[in-house]
Amino acid sequence: MRVKIQGGTANHGDPSLCVTCRHATVVKGASARDELVECDCLTERRITFKVVSCTAYSDRRQASLREMEEIAWVLRSDLKKNTVGFVKASALKPRDRFVLPDDWY
Repeated sequence: MRVKIQGGTANHGDPSLCVTCRHATVVKGASARDELVECDCLTERRITFKVVSCTAYSDRRQASLREMEEIAWVLRSDLKKNTVGFVKASALKPRDRFVLPDDWY
């Protein structure tokens, strides 16, 4: 039986978190060693090592809150027509929908 301990020793076979982070720019060359990683969250942007843990990590494979808001359907009721139904959030006027601030993710 294999036990995973949180905060334990990292598995050296796993890829760097930067590969799937939305804040990182990863440039790969022809050789396995040819790789540049830059992080938008750091002042010293160049990452020269494999990252196994990061407090600013945001998985680009998952939709951001902003992206989910754009594709969301909102349940609305029309008292005049006595109907209830869904409408796309992007079809609503800004005052009729809740909009998250740009810096929230």
